[in-house]
Amino acid sequence: MSLIGRIIVILFAFCVASMVGGTIIIFSILFPELSAMDTGMVNPDAINVLIGFGFIFFSGFALIPALIVVVITETFNIRAVLAYALGGAVVGLACYLGLIPYDATTMTFDGIVRRHLEVMTGAGIIAGLIYWVIAGRNAGRWKQPRHLPPQPDATAKP
Repeated sequence: MSLIGRIIVILFAFCVASMVGGTIIIFSILFPELSAMDTGMVNPDAINVLIGFGFIFFSGFALIPALIVVVITETFNIRAVLAYALGGAVVGLACYLGLIPYDATTMTFDGIVRRHLEVMTGAGIIAGLIYWVIAGRNAGRWKQPRHLPPQPDATAKP
Protein backbone atom coordinates (compact mmCIF):
# COMPACT_ATOMS: atom_id res chain seq x y z
CA MET A 1 0.00 0.00 0.00
CA SER A 2 2.85 2.37 0.71
CA LEU A 3 4.10 1.92 -2.87
CA ILE A 4 0.78 3.11 -4.30
CA GLY A 5 0.87 6.16 -2.04
CA ARG A 6 4.44 6.86 -3.09
CA ILE A 7 3.52 6.69 -6.79
CA ILE A 8 0.71 9.18 -6.20
CA VAL A 9 3.12 11.54 -4.41
CA ILE A 10 5.65 11.19 -7.25
CA LEU A 11 3.02 11.99 -9.89
CA PHE A 12 1.79 15.00 -7.93
CA ALA A 13 5.35 16.27 -7.42
CA PHE A 14 6.13 15.80 -11.12
CA CYS A 15 3.03 17.76 -12.12
CA VAL A 16 3.82 20.64 -9.78
CA ALA A 17 7.48 20.70 -10.84
CA SER A 18 6.43 20.66 -14.50
CA MET A 19 4.04 23.55 -13.90
CA VAL A 20 6.78 25.61 -12.26
CA GLY A 21 9.33 24.73 -14.96
CA GLY A 22 6.87 25.53 -17.74
CA THR A 23 6.01 28.85 -16.13
CA ILE A 24 9.68 29.79 -15.90
CA ILE A 25 10.21 28.90 -19.55
CA ILE A 26 7.16 30.82 -20.73
CA PHE A 27 8.00 33.98 -18.86
CA SER A 28 11.70 34.04 -19.64
CA ILE A 29 11.56 33.12 -23.33
CA LEU A 30 8.27 34.63 -24.48
CA PHE A 31 8.32 37.69 -22.25
CA PRO A 32 11.93 38.86 -21.88
CA GLU A 33 10.70 42.43 -21.87
CA LEU A 34 8.92 41.87 -18.53
CA SER A 35 12.25 42.43 -16.83
CA ALA A 36 11.79 46.12 -17.71
CA MET A 37 9.40 47.62 -15.18
CA ASP A 38 8.04 50.34 -17.47
CA THR A 39 5.93 47.96 -19.57
CA GLY A 40 2.25 47.50 -18.88
CA MET A 41 0.60 44.39 -17.53
CA VAL A 42 0.06 41.44 -19.83
CA ASN A 43 -3.48 40.11 -20.23
CA PRO A 44 -4.07 37.56 -17.41
CA ASP A 45 -6.07 35.24 -19.70
CA ALA A 46 -3.13 35.08 -22.11
CA ILE A 47 -0.82 34.28 -19.21
CA ASN A 48 -3.06 31.42 -18.07
CA VAL A 49 -3.13 29.92 -21.58
CA LEU A 50 0.63 30.23 -21.92
CA ILE A 51 1.24 28.65 -18.51
CA GLY A 52 -0.95 25.72 -19.57
CA PHE A 53 1.02 25.30 -22.78
CA GLY A 54 4.27 25.60 -20.84
CA PHE A 55 3.12 22.84 -18.50
CA ILE A 56 2.22 20.58 -21.40
CA PHE A 57 5.48 21.34 -23.17
CA PHE A 58 7.72 20.85 -20.17
CA SER A 59 5.96 17.77 -18.81
CA GLY A 60 5.75 16.13 -22.23
CA PHE A 61 9.40 16.54 -23.07
CA ALA A 62 10.66 15.96 -19.53
CA LEU A 63 8.68 12.81 -18.77
CA ILE A 64 11.20 10.17 -19.82
CA PRO A 65 14.38 11.91 -18.54
CA ALA A 66 12.63 12.80 -15.28
CA LEU A 67 11.36 9.25 -14.92
CA ILE A 68 14.93 7.99 -15.20
CA VAL A 69 16.05 10.39 -12.47
CA VAL A 70 13.11 9.35 -10.24
CA VAL A 71 13.81 5.64 -10.69
CA ILE A 72 17.51 6.11 -9.87
CA THR A 73 16.84 8.21 -6.78
CA GLU A 74 14.10 5.92 -5.49
CA THR A 75 16.17 2.80 -6.09
CA PHE A 76 19.29 4.06 -4.35
CA ASN A 77 17.47 6.07 -1.64
CA ILE A 78 19.08 9.32 -2.78
CA ARG A 79 17.62 12.22 -0.81
CA ALA A 80 20.27 14.93 -1.34
CA VAL A 81 18.96 18.23 -2.65
CA LEU A 82 22.01 18.61 -4.90
CA ALA A 83 21.21 15.34 -6.66
CA TYR A 84 17.76 16.62 -7.58
CA ALA A 85 19.13 19.99 -8.70
CA LEU A 86 21.69 18.27 -10.94
CA GLY A 87 19.08 15.80 -12.17
CA GLY A 88 16.79 18.71 -13.02
CA ALA A 89 19.62 20.42 -14.89
CA VAL A 90 20.23 17.28 -16.93
CA VAL A 91 16.50 16.94 -17.65
CA GLY A 92 16.28 20.59 -18.77
CA LEU A 93 19.36 20.16 -20.93
CA ALA A 94 17.94 16.98 -22.47
CA CYS A 95 14.64 18.73 -23.19
CA TYR A 96 16.38 21.58 -24.98
CA LEU A 97 18.80 19.41 -26.94
CA GLY A 98 15.89 17.21 -27.99
CA LEU A 99 14.44 20.19 -29.83
CA ILE A 100 17.64 21.24 -31.62
CA PRO A 101 18.57 19.69 -34.99
CA TYR A 102 21.52 17.32 -34.75
CA ASP A 103 23.94 16.94 -37.65
CA ALA A 104 25.16 13.33 -37.60
CA THR A 105 27.96 13.91 -40.09
CA THR A 106 29.71 16.55 -37.99
CA MET A 107 28.30 15.26 -34.68
CA THR A 108 27.19 18.72 -33.56
CA PHE A 109 23.96 20.44 -32.67
CA ASP A 110 22.99 23.17 -35.14
CA GLY A 111 21.39 26.36 -33.93
CA ILE A 112 21.94 26.34 -30.18
CA VAL A 113 20.82 29.62 -28.64
CA ARG A 114 22.78 30.08 -25.45
CA ARG A 115 20.07 32.02 -23.63
CA HIS A 116 17.46 29.34 -24.36
CA LEU A 117 19.87 26.65 -23.18
CA GLU A 118 20.43 28.55 -19.94
CA VAL A 119 16.70 29.09 -19.42
CA MET A 120 15.86 25.42 -19.98
CA THR A 121 18.66 24.26 -17.68
CA GLY A 122 17.65 26.78 -15.01
CA ALA A 123 14.01 25.76 -15.26
CA GLY A 124 15.10 22.15 -14.86
CA ILE A 125 17.08 23.00 -11.74
CA ILE A 126 14.14 24.83 -10.17
CA ALA A 127 11.77 22.00 -11.16
CA GLY A 128 14.17 19.49 -9.58
CA LEU A 129 14.23 21.51 -6.37
CA ILE A 130 10.43 21.72 -6.31
CA TYR A 131 10.25 17.95 -6.84
CA TRP A 132 12.70 17.44 -3.96
CA VAL A 133 10.58 19.58 -1.64
CA ILE A 134 7.45 17.54 -2.38
CA ALA A 135 8.71 13.99 -2.95
CA GLY A 136 12.49 13.74 -3.06
CA ARG A 137 13.12 14.21 0.65
CA ASN A 138 11.50 10.83 1.30
CA ALA A 139 12.93 8.89 -1.63
CA GLY A 140 13.12 5.19 -0.95
CA ARG A 141 11.47 5.34 2.46
CA TRP A 142 8.57 3.21 1.23
CA LYS A 143 10.96 0.23 1.11
CA GLN A 144 11.86 0.48 4.80
CA PRO A 145 9.72 -1.46 7.27
CA ARG A 146 7.52 0.55 9.60
CA HIS A 147 8.46 0.62 13.23
CA LEU A 148 5.36 -0.05 15.27
CA PRO A 149 5.15 1.11 18.87
CA PRO A 150 5.57 -1.68 21.40
CA GLN A 151 2.34 -3.46 22.21
CA PRO A 152 1.43 -4.34 25.78
CA ASP A 153 1.95 -7.99 26.60
CA ALA A 154 -1.41 -9.74 26.97
CA THR A 155 0.07 -12.51 29.13
CA ALA A 156 1.60 -10.19 31.73
CA LYS A 157 -0.09 -10.10 35.11
CA PRO A 158 -1.07 -6.71 36.52
